[in-house]
Amino acid sequence: MYTEDELLPISALQHLAFCERQWALIHIEGAWSENRLTAEGRLLHDRPHEPETEVRGDIRIARGLRLRSLRLGLIGRADVVEFHRVVDGKEGVSLEGTPGLWQPFVVEYKRGHPKIGHEDEIQLCAQVFCLEEMLGVSISSAAFFYGEPRRRYEVVLDNALREETEKLIARLHELTRAGQTPSAEYSPKCKSCSLIDLCLPGATGGQRSAQTYLRKNIAEAEEPIL
Repeated sequence: MYTEDELLPISALQHLAFCERQWALIHIEGAWSENRLTAEGRLLHDRPHEPETEVRGDIRIARGLRLRSLRLGLIGRADVVEFHRVVDGKEGVSLEGTPGLWQPFVVEYKRGHPKIGHEDEIQLCAQVFCLEEMLGVSISSAAFFYGEPRRRYEVVLDNALREETEKLIARLHELTRAGQTPSAEYSPKCKSCSLIDLCLPGATGGQRSAQTYLRKNIAEAEEPIL
């Protein structure tokens, strides 16, 4: 169990899953640079992060719900948690001043479209870990709402995703204790990183040679267009 002083932000997991150096620049060195992608993502989060509740029939919606896990040492905030009224004797939780049982369902808002990597799913799974610990309930799935297609994508929280998320959480605490920033290493995804001008992966990412230059440009040419 972690203490309150040892809790780390859930949002750091997405940065860490994307790139350990990006994570360190933001969370160890305090660097940040906004680009179009991060600005759009921030604007998309503004309304869901305003704490409020809403009732829509058999669904109660909580926005900006604070999350915490002492077991995993995490703290953060959920964009939206829907509480669906339980029927047919399924597992649920009690809500103060409300009869019956309710099953929580986490919805995370993201700009753009689903990513190739697992960084979004890992962040979502970590939010569910916190909610399961706080409410003492099992949650089998959650969802993203992506800004460009403007639709939900449901994510099944299977054992593989849960194990991957727990391993990354352990890595997050390990790197935080070490307090060191990894050296730069260029990859095609660097082009979409808002910190590329601070990180300088092309200048500091290893030996500068004709072979390195060719590999870099081949990787860029082969990068899929999303």
